[in-house]
Amino acid sequence: MCFRLLTTLIAATVALVFAVPAVAKVIRFEITRTEPYGTFLAGDYVRMDGRVFGELAIDEKIPAIDKAARNARGKVEYSTPITIIAPKDASGRNGALLFDVANRGSAIAQALYNSPRGKFLPLGSFEPGTGFLQDRGFTVVTAAWELGQKIELPTFTDASGKVLYVEGIGLAAIRDVVDFMHQAAADEAGTPNPLAGSINRALAFGYSQTARLLKTMLIEGFNQVEGRRVFDGVHLQASAGGLATILVATAGPDSSSNFTPRFTAVDLRGVNEEPFTYEDIVGRIKKRGEVPPKIVVTNMTTDYFSMRASLARTGSRGTREAPIPANVRIYDVAGASHGRSRSSPGCEMPPGQLDWSPVLRAVLVAIDDWVSHNRAPPPNTLMPLEARANDETVLPAPKHLPDAVIEVPRQDVDGNFVGGVRLPDVEVPLGVHGIQNRPLSDRSCNLVAAYVAFRKTPTDRKPGDTRPSITERYKDRADYVNRIRVATRRLIDQRFLLPEDGVVIIHAATQSPAFE
Repeated sequence: MCFRLLTTLIAATVALVFAVPAVAKVIRFEITRTEPYGTFLAGDYVRMDGRVFGELAIDEKIPAIDKAARNARGKVEYSTPITIIAPKDASGRNGALLFDVANRGSAIAQALYNSPRGKFLPLGSFEPGTGFLQDRGFTVVTAAWELGQKIELPTFTDASGKVLYVEGIGLAAIRDVVDFMHQAAADEAGTPNPLAGSINRALAFGYSQTARLLKTMLIEGFNQVEGRRVFDGVHLQASAGGLATILVATAGPDSSSNFTPRFTAVDLRGVNEEPFTYEDIVGRIKKRGEVPPKIVVTNMTTDYFSMRASLARTGSRGTREAPIPANVRIYDVAGASHGRSRSSPGCEMPPGQLDWSPVLRAVLVAIDDWVSHNRAPPPNTLMPLEARANDETVLPAPKHLPDAVIEVPRQDVDGNFVGGVRLPDVEVPLGVHGIQNRPLSDRSCNLVAAYVAFRKTPTDRKPGDTRPSITERYKDRADYVNRIRVATRRLIDQRFLLPEDGVVIIHAATQSPAFE
């Protein structure tokens, strides 16, 4: 009888613990504008703009937070703008909150997931584009985290009289905003959370600078709040082998995370630092007793040449590749560029033309299935690497990593990159994708790469160019389109392409000017 009573008390205690509402560190939430966003397969969407006000304890592991001014409760305050794009009716929401980690103040999710073929939406755009995110019922939330981008960060004055910003609070702001939107019913004043009760999982998406930021967030323990995991899944696009230099106090006016190593600043510190491999990153998370999120990494080809992506596979010593943890998937996109542009003024070659948004869309569906239904995503799909010690187009290792070997993907006889996720445009090529563009000193050139079309006929080839022309590769347009169709079906079967994107790719092949 006593045993039964004890069991009942334990069960009741556990139920009580899990029934306690989340104690969010967001103290005030304001919506200042609501407007229609459009109608999609999931129903009518609205856009809500507002501001979040939060407070933090001074024992947070954030450099200099204890030096900042405190409110009457002894806490440090911050505020940040927020934008929510969600189905108007909660029944249209798929349960997933996708947090869009803005890159240098620009929202990225709409531009990178929703860009239609032939039209790259600019970063910062809130245009619906293809409507992919909305058709599938995602709730997209973005908030500022970065000094100089409308987040109000606390300051303090140092001994020399200089005013410094506590930049690391940006990580806590992301954590607490997402936790509030996911878990809380209302703020301290009773203002309701418009997403309350409709969110059952949280995903994060970061690109380049903000993918490095998300890695830093995981490494430094900011994916936990009051014993809860914040992000269940994370999509890291083009983060290469870097971290974010945000855990500092700085005079600004811009974020310290804006600066990265490049061909004109090879030895810049703070970005390419331990831990590099996902084995080490996940190991640090587990060592703290946390359950790591599902992590999907998409690497672009130029990330290896201009951003040292190979360090995330080998670490800072030699070329032996580290094991990839079970909760991580890494996908290299052959021939893809880090950035996207339809023009390349000042560059030696035309910009890269490969549309890699379809891969991102398929990957998001895969990670969401992994988180929500435990359906394993496609296996790791990598490009084979090689060292090119004397290749000036490869950003070399910095001096503080004397044992590091920077590797880049291998190329076939045409110059196209082998292995990895091969979009139909690369598998059935009309030219060479993803070549390093020059001048290397101009990141708008080397990060958008280059595309060089094959000559149409043998007589069009320049002297010394032994690559087959288009008429030598394909019998006619029908032959080319059929090969594109086969490559497309293969990618759909591998789950690196959604059927609706396959239709668009095949249609584009039927319209290619290469056969006119």
